[in-house]
Amino acid sequence: MQHISKLPNLETTIFSVMSGLAHKHNAINLSQGFPDFKGDQKLIDLVSHYMNAGHNYYAPMPGVMKLREAIAKKFDTLYSSTYNPVNEITVTAGATQAIYTAITAFIRPNDEVIVFRPAYDSYIPSIELNGGKAISIQLYKPDYQVNWNDVKAAINKRTKMIIINTPHNPSGTVFTKEDMLQLEQLTKGTNIIVLSDEVYEHIIFDDEKHQSACLFPDLKSRSFITASFGKTFHNTGWKTGYCCAPKELMDEFVKVHQFNVFSVNHPIQLALANYLETPSHYLELSELFQGKRDLFLNLIKDSKFKFNPSKGTYFQALDYSNMTNEYDYDLAIRLTKEHGIASIPISVFNHDKLDEKMLRFCFAKTDDTLKRGAEILCSI
Repeated sequence: MQHISKLPNLETTIFSVMSGLAHKHNAINLSQGFPDFKGDQKLIDLVSHYMNAGHNYYAPMPGVMKLREAIAKKFDTLYSSTYNPVNEITVTAGATQAIYTAITAFIRPNDEVIVFRPAYDSYIPSIELNGGKAISIQLYKPDYQVNWNDVKAAINKRTKMIIINTPHNPSGTVFTKEDMLQLEQLTKGTNIIVLSDEVYEHIIFDDEKHQSACLFPDLKSRSFITASFGKTFHNTGWKTGYCCAPKELMDEFVKVHQFNVFSVNHPIQLALANYLETPSHYLELSELFQGKRDLFLNLIKDSKFKFNPSKGTYFQALDYSNMTNEYDYDLAIRLTKEHGIASIPISVFNHDKLDEKMLRFCFAKTDDTLKRGAEILCSI
């Protein structure tokens, strides 16, 4: 008897591959997107406090109300645009679960979903698991800007959803206000849902402003916004995030959420609710990570790599096209094995694995890790 899954051709995620190689070869791991420094002890102590206080039973299905209220307040503080904590905010087991749940709630067989490539690797499998078809629009180096005429040409009666990601992983670019206005105009008067992946909303550089989907009224009315506390507060292993959307969308979202996850870690939710009462805990992140970006780029400025400084996220894309003609996947493997530094080949995120000779490096690391990594990069 032969059993064939719904994703028969899906390979092991590149993050597992590269992190596994980094561990095997004792390489500096600048591949997978997680900090190698400890999160705030205050937040860790708050989790312990709520555990010891007995909050170890199931949390409410959509999330602890205190946390949902804190999320609503954060939106009001940042964007003067908020969500009703009762029925427009759901706490999720990380942003990836929120993305999967939003897609599952609405995508049916033969629905089309527009995806900008390079794209985070969970989008397309989630679409395909639900019988949908991903329509890829490739973005190109060095600026990875969207051609909105291409988007307009791709939209048809089967288009059910458009997924955006800003700040953008893996390129480090950000959508401008004009980009969002173009998206709003293209979707206005349609039944198209926008899924806005905003996990790096607090990590944006050079006085740029994060253009959240909630800032644009018509766009907000058709959008899911997904976010990650793990990314924001340096505790990715906690897998806690949230999703915001208008009630009519969220009503359908929770129908999937309740039978997929049901509820999320209770003491962590209470700790986060408390921690969010101090806005500086997230308002100071851009300064922290811009300092790390600038350190990393200054350290490699005399290397053979070319780059446009990342405008957001904690990733930097490096162009090696004047160094070798190797396929980026092969080079990433070789650098890990032979030079002791792990990265992510950007072709794995591209349509048809387009190879533009680009590698992604994570700079959410201690200064010592960045210095040791940069020394290797400069020696190549």
